[in-house]
Amino acid sequence: MTDTVLVTGGSGFVAGHLVAQLLDAGYAVRASVRDLARTDKVQPLRDLAATRPGTLELFEADLLDGGGFTAAMDGCTRAFHVASPFLMPEQIEDGRRDVLDPAIIGTRNVIDAVNATPSVERLVLTSTVGAIFGDYVDVLAMRDQTLREEYVNETSTLENNPYHYAKTRAENLAWEAARAQERWSLVCINPGLVLGPSIGGPSDSGSLFLMNELMSGYFFYGAPDFSFTVADVRDVATAHVRAAELDDAHGRYIVARPEMLSFLEMARIIRSRHPRRVLIPRHPVPDAAVRVLGPRFGLTPDYIAKHLGIRFAVDNSRSVDELGIDYRAAEQTILDHFDDWRQGRRRTRERVSAAV
Repeated sequence: MTDTVLVTGGSGFVAGHLVAQLLDAGYAVRASVRDLARTDKVQPLRDLAATRPGTLELFEADLLDGGGFTAAMDGCTRAFHVASPFLMPEQIEDGRRDVLDPAIIGTRNVIDAVNATPSVERLVLTSTVGAIFGDYVDVLAMRDQTLREEYVNETSTLENNPYHYAKTRAENLAWEAARAQERWSLVCINPGLVLGPSIGGPSDSGSLFLMNELMSGYFFYGAPDFSFTVADVRDVATAHVRAAELDDAHGRYIVARPEMLSFLEMARIIRSRHPRRVLIPRHPVPDAAVRVLGPRFGLTPDYIAKHLGIRFAVDNSRSVDELGIDYRAAEQTILDHFDDWRQGRRRTRERVSAAV
């Protein structure tokens, strides 16, 4: 391939894998990063380009200041807007500052750059299944109690589930902009909880934060019955590439395995290969105990009532039939994620020891 494409937030968890796959396919890749002076964020991207057939050019751009995106997008035929903070509720101090403004202002700035760049034919937006539902009980009201692309989150607010609210607002903004013109098309990728090995090193991604809690002993005494829609980061990256390349790709694509995984199921997968990991939970926490003790750990009674013990099916048929995604086994995703986490911890200890 000789097309030039732009990936926003190139040093992120999903974006790093997307950049790698685009380089493997021979694209001329432009990637935006917030600060080119951050060697820890930039060098992994340069290392990717050193061993792959495509080319890489890095640009400095901030979601809240759109000037850098216009220059980076000049001459591109495809743009991938991946950059947007993904934070778990306990990571969010100010919903507007931490997630809403970067999602809304960043999406608007990228779309302004797309509109100003005649060569762009398609924008692929990284959304989330959280733009489809707010709380798990919402899915139970859907047809066949199954998560499908046809629904839109109407229950989240800036106070209740601000990340889902921010991503819903950003996706709606993108669809309005796409409908307002006829030159470029929009495709949205709506992944579940994204897990797997990291390319760019440490990340603030909420999915990595959540799994760190599981793997570092936060649930040592038992795992609460919370389940998640799960997607392998490599499958998510592939879905982005296919959404950009296939002329017939359109609308939204849920990218997640058809069945949910609970904390305890993830723990059992890890234990199947690492039986001596004593901090990985072996037993469930009774639901009654979670309802009583959950508020002490930041879980509101409302959140517990709308998520605890709830599972639903995921209709990922569009991603399979139209994008050709062949989903990795859940065991591979969880074990690769764990191995990468363990290696990262080892490298951190080595750096600390060297510094001392």
